[in-house]
Amino acid sequence: MALVLALVVVGADATAHGASTSAPPGATARCRDGTYSFSQHHSGTCSHHGGVAVWLDGSSSSGSSTSVGTTVLLSPRSRAYGCRRGEEPDRRCSPGAYYSRLTQGVICSSGFRTGSIRNVPQSEKFAVEREYGMPATYYGHSIEIDHIVSLELGGSNDIANLFPEPGSGPGNYHVKDRLENRLHDMVCTGAIALRAARQGIAGDWEALYRHVFGISISR
Repeated sequence: MALVLALVVVGADATAHGASTSAPPGATARCRDGTYSFSQHHSGTCSHHGGVAVWLDGSSSSGSSTSVGTTVLLSPRSRAYGCRRGEEPDRRCSPGAYYSRLTQGVICSSGFRTGSIRNVPQSEKFAVEREYGMPATYYGHSIEIDHIVSLELGGSNDIANLFPEPGSGPGNYHVKDRLENRLHDMVCTGAIALRAARQGIAGDWEALYRHVFGISISR
């Protein structure tokens, strides 16, 4: 029987497979599917292998290494098609999710940067668009494939934590960004528990906005 050797490429760099528990020489990152990347640039590393689990070069895109753990869904994901578009995500498709190791202590540390964990390849954005009945294409500023539980709150890059959010109108992604920043500050000062912030923004971010800022979103 012929032995076929497969070469897997991450971006423009080779990724090594194997059952070894130690990283091969020259590897700069371990991907979440267990493969290794030899990329010399952080942009796009492990983009087709679930994202970066651990940087092995002693740094990250922000200059620090962040081990995120596993994705935890806030509720089961029961649909992957025919999702309903709106200012709020369709929770059958997009229940929200976070990373298990991104605790309050991690996300509130001085070295934490969302750039070290942000990894949503275009292929995943296209998949979100198709699930919501949209043509898979580039929409510019008209929509954003947004994290439901924000990266500032330890949100996951998993498709269960993504939805197409409008760039204009009352409940647009600029408004939600303001809430995300405020919630991070509140979590880090102890004004709200991280668990409550995650559940609130995933459950009804507009209602949480009204509670946090004391005003309704203009319509």
